[in-house]
Amino acid sequence: MALSSSHRVTMNDGNTIPVLGLGTYAPRSVPKSEGEMATKVAIEVGFRHIDGAFLYENEKEVGQAIRAKIADGTVTRKDIFYTGKLWNTYHRPELVRPALEETLKNLQLDYIDLYIIHCPMSFKAMEKCKDAGLVKSIGVSNFNRRQLEMILNKRGLKYKPVCNQVECHPYLNQSKLLEFCKSNDIILVAYSALGTHREAAWVDQNSPLVLEDPVLGAIAKKHNRTPAQVAIRYQIQRGVVVLAKSFTEKRIKENFQVFDFQLTPEDMKAIDGLNKNLRYLTFNQFQDIPNYPFNDEY
Repeated sequence: MALSSSHRVTMNDGNTIPVLGLGTYAPRSVPKSEGEMATKVAIEVGFRHIDGAFLYENEKEVGQAIRAKIADGTVTRKDIFYTGKLWNTYHRPELVRPALEETLKNLQLDYIDLYIIHCPMSFKAMEKCKDAGLVKSIGVSNFNRRQLEMILNKRGLKYKPVCNQVECHPYLNQSKLLEFCKSNDIILVAYSALGTHREAAWVDQNSPLVLEDPVLGAIAKKHNRTPAQVAIRYQIQRGVVVLAKSFTEKRIKENFQVFDFQLTPEDMKAIDGLNKNLRYLTFNQFQDIPNYPFNDEY
């Protein structure tokens, strides 16, 4: 994955994606205004990739932040790479475009840079949305190897998925899936790259905190960095696009400061050794969705 001076890599459709993005999901207990504030701060410190979704219920606030930073001259629309996602209840082909148009309305943007689906059945409808200019690139999320092959081997496939967005962190490094994606020119995008928000409805509260791991801590101390910065840098050096979520100004700034140091091969090997195939997000409430991979890593 060749990294440009603007911290972007080229996807299989020729468009480019920034390797570090701001995740905008927040529990409902967090005011929506926090998402707007975090997005503004992130753009000010250098983030150009903003990851959102209809499900997050804050598209309007995130859109307001993006437009505000365009209006004050901090960025242009072309500078910003916005990722949206199609929620599972809209995966029937006839519902795909209306759902996408609702997101565009919420954001008050003319197009979305990357739109991600969770179910193979909606891929052809997404190709039509790309042809209509509503989205620049099409990606998938939580796909295992079998599902990716379903798409790649589909008769009449017009556009390959540019990415596969999955949970990925030192305790779940997705090495086999990453290798398969690379072999098919599909970028792996890591969500929950710093662990997760620990929301009780989604996460086992007894699961270990990846950022408290002593190996990460020792490597961070050696480089005079935070464990979060090391976890982000680890993914970038593996060729993974990283989403880092925070609503704290200090941490947002720290999370972007990962382009001026390098982990050694020994560091990378030590972090590889932390893999436990530990998945924080189980999505048990979605078990009735056909072909959803859930805990199937590969």
